[in-house]
Amino acid sequence: MKKILPVIALCIVFIVPVKDSCSQVKVDVEGKVVNEADNRANSKTDQAIDKGFDAIENGIGSLFGKKKKKNKVEGKPEVKDNAPSSGSRHAQENNSSEKSGEEVEEAKGTSPVVNWSKYDFVPGDEVIFEDGPSKDEENGEFPSRWDLFKGSAEIGEMDGEPVIMFLDGGGSIIPYLKNSNEDYLPEVFTMEFDAYFEPGSHFNRYWVTLQDNKNQWNKGLNKQMEVYVNGIGFMNTDKRYPGNEKYNWGDNPVGGWKHISIAYTKGKFKAYMDDTRLINIPHLEGNPWGITIEAENGNMFIKNIRIAKGGVKYYDRVLSDGKIIVNGIRFDVNKATIKPESMGAINKIYKILNQHPDLKFSIEGHTDGDGDEATNLKLSEERAKAVMDKLISMGIAANRLSYKGYGESKPLYPNTTAEGKANNRRVEFVKKG
Repeated sequence: MKKILPVIALCIVFIVPVKDSCSQVKVDVEGKVVNEADNRANSKTDQAIDKGFDAIENGIGSLFGKKKKKNKVEGKPEVKDNAPSSGSRHAQENNSSEKSGEEVEEAKGTSPVVNWSKYDFVPGDEVIFEDGPSKDEENGEFPSRWDLFKGSAEIGEMDGEPVIMFLDGGGSIIPYLKNSNEDYLPEVFTMEFDAYFEPGSHFNRYWVTLQDNKNQWNKGLNKQMEVYVNGIGFMNTDKRYPGNEKYNWGDNPVGGWKHISIAYTKGKFKAYMDDTRLINIPHLEGNPWGITIEAENGNMFIKNIRIAKGGVKYYDRVLSDGKIIVNGIRFDVNKATIKPESMGAINKIYKILNQHPDLKFSIEGHTDGDGDEATNLKLSEERAKAVMDKLISMGIAANRLSYKGYGESKPLYPNTTAEGKANNRRVEFVKKG
C-alpha cells in the first residue's frame, strides 16, 4: 500500500487543473481513483470484475489512457457473455453530462435501473430452503423457519409485506433444519436475500457466515461476508456499488432494499448487490457447511431468503431433457412484472438462442397451488408472455418463440412446503421441433 500512495498523490495533482471543466459531469475523480487503487491493491483476484469499473473510467478516460469501445455494427450490439442494454445504470452515469439536472436526479431514484449486461448471477435450480416469510406468520412472533443464535428477531410488517425484523441490539439467526449439525450446503449452491437499509443510516451492516454458528461452530467455514448500504466486503476485498462509492458518508439519504446474491461453485465464490457482481474469489479455502445471517442493530429487516442447489448447464439440459426448468425468473407478487434479479437467467437463455439460431422454445409458465386456480392459470400465461416479450426485445426473432401457461396443473413437488412451492413457481423453456 505504501508504494501506491505516491501514485495516487500524483494522480490527484494531475486531476486538479481539469476539475472545473469537468464539474458539469459530476464525477468524483479523486474518490474513484483512490477507491479503485485501494481495491486493486487489496486483491488481485478482483481483476476478473474490473470491467465493472470500465464505464466509470471511461468518464475520465484521458487520465487512464482508455478509450470507449464501440460496437462493430452501428445499431447492433456486440454480444459477449450476456445481452446488452442501453438502460444500464453504468450507461446512465456515463451519459449524465448530456442530461438536465432534473433528469439526473430522477436517475438516482429509489427504483434500481437494471444493468442487463453485467449481471451474470443464475440461481440454483433446486430450492433447499425458502422463507418469504409467509403471510401466515404471526406478527410479533419469532420466525418459525429459523433458529436464534444470539440477539433477537421477530416477524414484522413493512408496506403490507411480512419481514424478519431485528430488534434493539440486532440479532443472529440460522435456518431451522433437521440436519443443521451436518453439511447441508452442496458443492454448488446459491443464496439470495433482500436486506433493508434505513435511508440516512450509514453504519448498519449485515453479516453472512458460511457456517451455522450454533450447530457447526467448529465444522463449517467461519468466514463472514459483510454487507453495507453501498457495497460488500469479503476476504480482504471491499467493493462498492459503481457510482455509490461514497453514499455511506455525509448526508446522502441512500437506502432501501438491496438484493444480495451469493454463488458458490466448488470453491469459487461470487457475491452480488442488486445488478452488479462485486466479489469474485476464484479459490476459497475451506468448505461452507451452513448459513448464519446477522444484523448489527435494531430496525433492520430481511426477506425473500432462498438457498438453492446448483445444477447442469442450461444447454446440456436442452440436449438431455429437451427443456430447461428455471426458477430463477422472479416476478412482482401477483403480477407479470419481471424483477431485476431475473436477468442473469434470462441472459443465459438469450445467449443459448443467439449461439444456436435453429433452436426454438415454447416458454411455459407454472405457479404453486396457492390462490384461485383460474387466477393462477391467467397469471402463468401473462408471466410466460412477459419473458417471451423480453427475449424478443433483446433481439430474438419472434417466430422462434411461443408461450403458454399451465397455472398450478403441473407441480413438480407437493405444495405442502415453502421449498416445494418455490420449485413449482417456475418458467420452462421447452424445445420445439
